[in-house]
Amino acid sequence: MSQTKKKRTSRKCYEKSDLFDGLPDDLVISILSKLASSASSPPDFINILLTCKRLNNLAVHPLVLSKVCSKVFAVKARNWCDSVHRLLKQCVKAGNVEACYTLGMFRFYCLENRGGGVSLMAKAAIKSHAPALYSLAIIQFNGSGGSKNEKDLRAGVALCARAAFLGHVDALRELGHCLQDGYGVRQHVIEGRRLLVQANARELASSLNTLVQRKTQQQHHRRLNYQYYNLKMGSSCPLSDFGCNVPAPEVHPVNSFLKEWFESEVGELAQGLRLCSHEGCGRPETRAHEFRRCSVCGTVNYCSRGCQALDWKLRHKVECAPIERWLEEGGNDIRVRGEMEEVVESDELVI
Repeated sequence: MSQTKKKRTSRKCYEKSDLFDGLPDDLVISILSKLASSASSPPDFINILLTCKRLNNLAVHPLVLSKVCSKVFAVKARNWCDSVHRLLKQCVKAGNVEACYTLGMFRFYCLENRGGGVSLMAKAAIKSHAPALYSLAIIQFNGSGGSKNEKDLRAGVALCARAAFLGHVDALRELGHCLQDGYGVRQHVIEGRRLLVQANARELASSLNTLVQRKTQQQHHRRLNYQYYNLKMGSSCPLSDFGCNVPAPEVHPVNSFLKEWFESEVGELAQGLRLCSHEGCGRPETRAHEFRRCSVCGTVNYCSRGCQALDWKLRHKVECAPIERWLEEGGNDIRVRGEMEEVVESDELVI
């Protein structure tokens, strides 16, 4: 009898000593919000939901869901399910702009719900979400989801200008090409080139900032592998005009998702539709011949001038071969050097 009493007493003491249950909900929600905003992958947040019943309930608090970062939504296309869709909708309801943008892109391109997708992206754009502004600009430039006559070039330029003001490098590059070519805005070659140089400078600064952060994290190893950071001269494709090579820009999770969705068996492109040839884009056509193609080789197509410029520097510069010469050489790779020229409205890109 005494042993039984001792056991019961010790169990009660153990239950009372659980400090986690004594923490106030406000403090736990604050901690979860910081974890959600700094997560580096979906499991970082999902594991919290699976820990215990209390954390599961507090992790879906509107304040926590409003802070969830884009990397939490970086699921693979093959792992897409109703639970992920439901989490995105809960985050949208909580006012999460990243969720609005991600779900908007998914609905617009994957589910072909054009109105719902644009509405969600516009909701994020109103809150100064630069990627949403840039995506809406591309939709306006191409007339995506409608006919070719529904293009609104002025609206596209205005959206690009707003996204560029917020620091979006691709939008800044797109705006520079528009000014240089007089596309949707009065032509101003000098200003356009200035914006293109500024985009390159921001791109270089972003890469160097990433390098410094990684170097700080690895200082305890007492060594730095410069090959890993691709900063050796000639070790990677040049994306800058400042004499050194930098890594390709980090791809937004939603762009990686779109590319995987349409290249795998999960999603299907209608016959005659194509994906943007830039590796980091993933946007598909919504109608036949929506994207412009390279007028030299005719084998690649792009949703925007920004994607064209990046892909030209990354890979297409050494792959582009005139169709006639390619046929004459029996399909051998012919390298053609040249600068990008004006993009004409006949759905072709001149390189």
